[in-house]
Amino acid sequence: MSEHYSDRRKIDPSKGATLGDGTPNDNDRIEIGPTQLAFAEWETAGLTLPNIANMRTYRWKRLTQMIVDRGYGGLLMFDPLNIRYATDSTNMQLWNTHNPFRAVLLCADGYMVIWDYKNSPFLSTFNPLVREQRGGAGLFYFDRGDKTDIAADVFSNEVRELMSAHAGTNKRLAIDKIMIPGLRALEAQGFEVMEGEEVTEKCRSIKGPDEILAMRCASEACENSVKAMEDFARLNVPLGNTSEDDIWAVLHAENIKRGGEWIETRLLASGQRTNPWFQECGPRIVQNNEIISFDTDLIGSYGICVDISRSWWVGDEKPPAEMIYAMQHAHEHIMTNMEMLKPGVMIPELTANSHRLDDKYQAQKYGCIMHGVGLCDEWPLVVYPDGEVPGAFDYPIEEGMVICVEAAVGEVGGAFSIKLEDQVLITADGYENLTKYPFDPALMGEA
Repeated sequence: MSEHYSDRRKIDPSKGATLGDGTPNDNDRIEIGPTQLAFAEWETAGLTLPNIANMRTYRWKRLTQMIVDRGYGGLLMFDPLNIRYATDSTNMQLWNTHNPFRAVLLCADGYMVIWDYKNSPFLSTFNPLVREQRGGAGLFYFDRGDKTDIAADVFSNEVRELMSAHAGTNKRLAIDKIMIPGLRALEAQGFEVMEGEEVTEKCRSIKGPDEILAMRCASEACENSVKAMEDFARLNVPLGNTSEDDIWAVLHAENIKRGGEWIETRLLASGQRTNPWFQECGPRIVQNNEIISFDTDLIGSYGICVDISRSWWVGDEKPPAEMIYAMQHAHEHIMTNMEMLKPGVMIPELTANSHRLDDKYQAQKYGCIMHGVGLCDEWPLVVYPDGEVPGAFDYPIEEGMVICVEAAVGEVGGAFSIKLEDQVLITADGYENLTKYPFDPALMGEA
């Protein structure tokens, strides 16, 4: 009987004490992670799983080295995605984005402390790199009211004591995002506050070996979820009672079924609502023989963002000729721009040498040519020539970056917009397109 009970308490009874990614095979474990469905799909796809402990160590060492290289005593993080990067722990991530109750201090000697919600300090105990769990970093008005300054004084004093113990007299403290009372309290403690986002964005931009394996797995899970959404749309739209929300809900459900976490936007639209781009999905009933365009913005397995876009023609008629041309032009745009990617090329070079969309599409082109991606959309950004700010991105593309290459193609006042986006890994000698999802053959003029 005890053997049956033990098997029942495993995520996968066919495995031993750990899963293929090195995490505990414990059905009641605290840390979130991929599901049996995701693991099975990855095995079928022949993917190598990441070693999550190694991935955590890589991130911790890299972030610590960034602090040391800049001569800072520590880095204080409130952004939930920076906290995820540093600790691999989560706690009500979306709520935390607008109610910043968590904080992590990483000192120059590698000592890491988390302040968590008072009732949930256990949420990071699975990671031995987090040396202490505390509470009391919530410095937002809803939580503290008219006495926020008192809480800020207590918190800042704890930071001062930790920094004194682990950074000595170095009072240069980088901070990513902080509420005003917290900033004032830390400055009153004598800290020289430095720009923390510069540290975290550049740190996160280079992916380690296990992060890349995790991204391959997340991409497979995302594309399987997108396929389920496409199958649903093609089956149900011709029946005449399927909304944009109905279609988008499939992607959410399929992402969660594979251990994904959330989707950052609602960027799916159909028919006329695709133009101008950036209308969010709603109750509109999608008509047969219409276009559907979407952008996943999906936070998937292992907390990895998979940010890809596609446009589909759904119906039994042929798409209009101008739509096929726009699709082919958008495809040419992202593929031509992708060919520029390799280590050492400077970001301003990418801007200057980018493929130019037809004049009729210029006014409604996308907000960028490319952007980094990891736990979300990340640094760096590659803008179009007319949006360039000299000196903002004078950096080279480096091996280990992952870049999303984008296109939005539609005329002002037009009846549609094409949205395409692929996710690309920068390799030692060029790039690898991680996105395998096909382009709609009808829109490409192939069917």
